[in-house]
Amino acid sequence: MNKSGPIIIIEDDIDDQELLGEVFKELNYNNEVIFFGDGEEALRYLINSEVQPFLVLSDINMPKLNGVELREKVINNEELRMKSIPYLFFTTNAEQKHVVEAYSRSIQGFFVKPNSYEKLKKMIVKIVEYWQECHSPDYIKNAQ
Repeated sequence: MNKSGPIIIIEDDIDDQELLGEVFKELNYNNEVIFFGDGEEALRYLINSEVQPFLVLSDINMPKLNGVELREKVINNEELRMKSIPYLFFTTNAEQKHVVEAYSRSIQGFFVKPNSYEKLKKMIVKIVEYWQECHSPDYIKNAQ
């Protein structure tokens, strides 16, 4: 895990992108925040970029390639899997079938977007700070 890498947000709703952008700007983390409007675009970036992201926050319901399909492609790509990128779903609702599907694909978290700016900010702080403290096999390997 590259704790200084970018935070990837895959979200097709422009209003949600803007809201998350405001939250990350206010929190002022050192990580660059990169937005993608669909799963195909994000997958191309993840596969072709030399940059190792710190964290992926992905919506589930998206055009072209939904979040569950994207997660499947990420875990089936050995190079991406070895990067130990925390992959979390960040979506509007938690239908039981989506939660079960997500965890069956080794998702590291499933979060429902809060309905207020302050709750959203608190949730993002908890998520980012948790992963900043967490160790992964790749992170430990690079630290030696």
